[in-house]
Amino acid sequence: MPAVKLRTHRVEKLWGRHQLFPGFPDSAPDAEPVGEVWFQEPGNSAPDLLIKYLFTGEKLSVQVHPDDEQAHARGLSRGKDECWTILTAEPDSTIALGTKKPVDRDTLRAAALDGSIEGLLDWKPVKAGDFYYSASGTIHAIGAGITLIEVQQNSETTYRLYDYGRPRELHLDDEIAVSDPVPYEPITAPGEVEAGRTILVEGPKFVLERWRGGREVTLPEDATAWLVPITGEGKVAGVRFQAGECVTVTGSERVEADGDAYLLFAYSGDRRL
Repeated sequence: MPAVKLRTHRVEKLWGRHQLFPGFPDSAPDAEPVGEVWFQEPGNSAPDLLIKYLFTGEKLSVQVHPDDEQAHARGLSRGKDECWTILTAEPDSTIALGTKKPVDRDTLRAAALDGSIEGLLDWKPVKAGDFYYSASGTIHAIGAGITLIEVQQNSETTYRLYDYGRPRELHLDDEIAVSDPVPYEPITAPGEVEAGRTILVEGPKFVLERWRGGREVTLPEDATAWLVPITGEGKVAGVRFQAGECVTVTGSERVEADGDAYLLFAYSGDRRL
């Protein structure tokens, strides 16, 4: 099918919120907080990418993800590179990416055990409109008071290094084995390549574009792309969409959208269309 609107799956999290974001019903006050909304394919398919919204009421754990080679060595299908488009953030919201300076693994383990690891991380203030790419191996933690869209390799392999005393399992051996405890270096991306089209990520695992308004797209045979409206509404192949939804697109289609709409367009691969 040339376009399919994906269903949503709400995921309760200790660090989530009851008040979410326009387009998503709030969680009942007596219910568990919602931390994530996933967009899922029909049936039991396992596509290359996974799209999520995150709603943070508290800090997420300090964590890291393996790369493809490390994942395969553990019998997993793929590693996990991910990126975040910030939609809203409280004035004091931060995200940790990498360490302030290179850290040896013995120091990293000791800091995880005594809680001093927070002081080793590079906490960056964030605001609406910011964008960050977190490659596999990057030690990171998403802070409180943030709403974001996450585009990631479709893997839920997460190794927790520190969790602020929450009653959840840590994975010190795996985390330290796959982590790269060095300062964060932003990826290099082409940026705006034509009016209304900006390349945020160009491989190696996926490409992410940001559009203002709609455009014509032609995908390779059997390829799939994910269209995520940030603001505005439109339609593709007869399927209407609006902010808070996600549509998969295949083949050659015209994406029609409001002139002031902002859209994310993601597809797997190492080069743009």
